Amino acid sequence: MNTLATTRMSSKGQVVIPEEIRDKLGLTSGSQFIVLGENDVIIMKAITRPSMRDFDTLIKKARLQAKSAGMTRADVSKIVAEARGTN
Repeated sequence: MNTLATTRMSSKGQVVIPEEIRDKLGLTSGSQFIVLGENDVIIMKAITRPSMRDFDTLIKKARLQAKSAGMTRADVSKIVAEARGTN
């Protein structure tokens, strides 16, 4: 990204993302971010929904990894239930 801008933080900790950057990234009201801070660096990463194509690719990789680890569908269902606290 070649866009550079400055902004200020309000007394409530709010930071305005400059309009040019919002437009370039397609950010709208309610957009969510992951925020990482270390030393004097703050990184904001927009949280975006993966496309169905990306999601399908991710599922295929997960299935291959589970299969190579010897996991069955029942194993996966059990682990998901445990993680959700529904077992």
